[in-house]
Amino acid sequence: MNMNEHDMLEKEEIFSKVLRAGRRTYFFDVRSTKADDYYVTITESKKFTEEDGSFHFKKHKIYLYKEDFAAFTDILGEMTDFVLKQKGEEVISERHQKDFKKEYYSERSEEEPRNNFTDIDFDDI
Repeated sequence: MNMNEHDMLEKEEIFSKVLRAGRRTYFFDVRSTKADDYYVTITESKKFTEEDGSFHFKKHKIYLYKEDFAAFTDILGEMTDFVLKQKGEEVISERHQKDFKKEYYSERSEEEPRNNFTDIDFDDI
């Protein structure tokens, strides 16, 4: 890496934070444009493990520019408030609740049995 490339990398990354969340890691970075203005990137990196024990990462990146900050913040706040009001802060998932499937199927067994298919009379076709 020559000095010019190094200077550009140094200039590009201004401020960073990392959020580790299980198999996912979120990177929040403030970067600089060529015009020396700032924008934010949010990168989700998710680890996938192969059967042979090797692993790879899949990354998704969002670029967020200043002109969109207010609307983005408003909508993100509205979405997170909606989820918390509807479902509370407790995490409900198969991963976090070991007996999730067992509970789901035991609740279903108390209901009337449902068939997973539709009766079709071939005369109707």
